[in-house]
Amino acid sequence: MSSETLDISGSVVSVADIKLFGKWSFIGVDVRDPSLKKYISLKPVFLPHTGGRHEHRRFGKARVPIVERLINNLMRRGRNTGKKALAYNIVKNAFEIIALRTKENPVQVLVRAIENAAPREETTRIMYGGIIYHVAVDISPVRRVDLALRHMVEGARLCAFKSIRPIEECLADEIIAAASNDPKSYAIGRKDEIERIALSSR
Repeated sequence: MSSETLDISGSVVSVADIKLFGKWSFIGVDVRDPSLKKYISLKPVFLPHTGGRHEHRRFGKARVPIVERLINNLMRRGRNTGKKALAYNIVKNAFEIIALRTKENPVQVLVRAIENAAPREETTRIMYGGIIYHVAVDISPVRRVDLALRHMVEGARLCAFKSIRPIEECLADEIIAAASNDPKSYAIGRKDEIERIALSSR
C-alpha cells in the first residue's frame, strides 16, 4: 500500500493521517486469522461509504471497508432499512463507547470480535434416495465474516428491542463481549450452536 494518497482537493495526504471518523487510525490493526485476512478490508478511509461500487463484481464485498459492512448490516431489516446516516451514527457512537471502555482502537476490537464470532463449520442438506441428510461442511471465509457481522448486529438488535438501553450501547457491549470470547455474547453463542450441530452431523 502506498504511504501517500490524494484527497478530494488534490493535496497529498499520508496514510497515517487517514483516520476513521477523524479519530481512529488503521495503522497497527492486524488480522490474526490467516483465512480471514483477505476478506477483512482495512484500507484506510475517513468515511466508510463506497456507494455500492462493489455490487457488480464477484467477491467485491471483500474490498468494502469492514466498518461499512457493519453499517450495512445494521440496515438489514426493521426500522433502519435504507437509513444509512442513522446506521452510520449508531456505529460511530458505539465505537466511542468501545474506545472509552476498552482504551483500545475500536477497529482492532471489531476485527477481534469478527475472528472470534466467525463459525468454522456448519451443516448443509443433501437429498439421497428421497431422504434428506444433514452433512457437516467447512464454511468459506467470505461467509464466516458475513455470519459474524450478522450475528453481532442481531444480538444488538435483540438487546435493544423493548429496552431502555440504546442500540449504540448494545452494539458496543456485543462487540466487546465477542472480542473477549465471552459466552454471554449472542454472536459467540450462535457460533457455538452452529459448530455443535455440525459436529453431531459428521
